[in-house]
Amino acid sequence: MTDLTDQVAIVTGASRGIGRAIALLLALQGAKVVAVARSADELDELTHKTQGLSIEADIANDDDAANVIAETIRHYDRLDILICNAGVGTFNELEDFTATEWDRIFSTNVRGTFLPCKYAVPYFKAQQKGHIVGIASDVSKRAFEHGTVYGASKYAQDAMLASLRKEVRSHGIKVSIIYPGMVDTYFNDTTPGQPQNEKTHLRPVDVAQAVRYVLEAPPHVVIDELMLHPLTQEW
Repeated sequence: MTDLTDQVAIVTGASRGIGRAIALLLALQGAKVVAVARSADELDELTHKTQGLSIEADIANDDDAANVIAETIRHYDRLDILICNAGVGTFNELEDFTATEWDRIFSTNVRGTFLPCKYAVPYFKAQQKGHIVGIASDVSKRAFEHGTVYGASKYAQDAMLASLRKEVRSHGIKVSIIYPGMVDTYFNDTTPGQPQNEKTHLRPVDVAQAVRYVLEAPPHVVIDELMLHPLTQEW
């Protein structure tokens, strides 16, 4: 089992929902958490709890992504874990999507995974270890009505991370992908905590526990993929 104490972990999209739950749980396990998001106020409140580092950044911006990795190295002199969690999505019929919405979803979900990986991998290769965890979606593996744009972005994110796993395995770098089903968050402009979601949705902490399980695997073990659903959601 891998001990997470003093492991330096970047969590993108950390200000709320799944990212916040991951940051809090990793901090409880003794990790040094670098919380990354675009919302400075929510980051400040989170890092007060984690006692870690917060970086306000748009992870889909090339300069911001490079700075997140570099600032983490400057602050902690190391990097062990990268959690690519930032994500957005809306659902509609294909003809009702705009090109602007397409660009926004692909920028966050695909570019926002590509860029932090691009800048973290050289550090991981130099130290011959590291762990990248991508928070994808069960729709990375299936199609559904009104999911043309979001689903396409998640298929792309999944393919990128799966290919990266093959590129970096020989350098001692692990790449794991987690595929949650429906999660009770602010996703798609919904409000979490509604009574009707109690039995039909995962909680953010459920996904965070899956991340912990993946990260705590023994050094010689990589959990390539992990899918989880609420019991009531048919697959």
